[in-house]
Amino acid sequence: MKIDIDDFRVREDSKVKLDKWPTEVDPYYRSKVHYEQLLAAHVDQLRKLQPVLYAHDRYSLLIIFQALDAAGKDSAIKHVMSGVNPQGCLVFSFKHPGPDVLAHDFLWQARRLMPERGRIGIFNRSYYEEVLIVRVHSELLDAQRLPSETLKKDDLWNSRYRSICALERHLNENGTRVIKFFLHLSKEEQRKRFIARLDEADKNWKFSEADVEERKFWGDYMSAYEKCLSATSTTHAPWYAVPADDKQNARLIISKVIIETMKSMPISYPKLDPKRRKELRSIRQQLESEGK
Repeated sequence: MKIDIDDFRVREDSKVKLDKWPTEVDPYYRSKVHYEQLLAAHVDQLRKLQPVLYAHDRYSLLIIFQALDAAGKDSAIKHVMSGVNPQGCLVFSFKHPGPDVLAHDFLWQARRLMPERGRIGIFNRSYYEEVLIVRVHSELLDAQRLPSETLKKDDLWNSRYRSICALERHLNENGTRVIKFFLHLSKEEQRKRFIARLDEADKNWKFSEADVEERKFWGDYMSAYEKCLSATSTTHAPWYAVPADDKQNARLIISKVIIETMKSMPISYPKLDPKRRKELRSIRQQLESEGK
């Protein structure tokens, strides 16, 4: 079955209701072996596209992953990007902000970490935390030492959405393509994965009591994600709501979106002018003569 990435794209100006979006769809693979073959083919396509992006050196790609705990962000990045040259791809994890981050505006850290031209940047969580966890736990705003008039704004979150959209529009206009993945996990599947983390010794390190505590705010998070996806999915920086209950299926969807995005970019290996070709032929002749 062919993956149609438009099935998962959040349309610009749409009103997202996540209970209408699936957390699981029919698998695109027939067996584990078939899944591995499909993913390997996707990884190989990415491996071939990356050096073209690097050599063209006019565009870059920013990939953002957002999800609740245990949705599979880390494993998706690991498996999907396994064939990419590390020199051309950097992954940044956005954790609890330190003093230097809190001393600046909420987009400051992200701006510093944007991928250079020719490279792929991956944000494991991102500046979107500022309209997700910070919206659910508004007390986190206190640590940001914002001006009182900013905090009193009735449209504080809408203001942040506008800032985010302006940033992403600016990035697009300057050659950075942005794609964003929301890994849509069901509450029941999260519960099962938490139990697996408790039962499997090599996964115990992943478990945190805070993760379970956050389940109490599930409805608040769903509401925050709905508002966020509705306000910030645009034609130039779309959100993809990826069904995440099946990790293997999710990886196939994610890799397909990245492939299609890169194929849509006007990139190619640089063409040499006649003068440069002549120089290279001369160098080749010199090297050949050394072997005689």
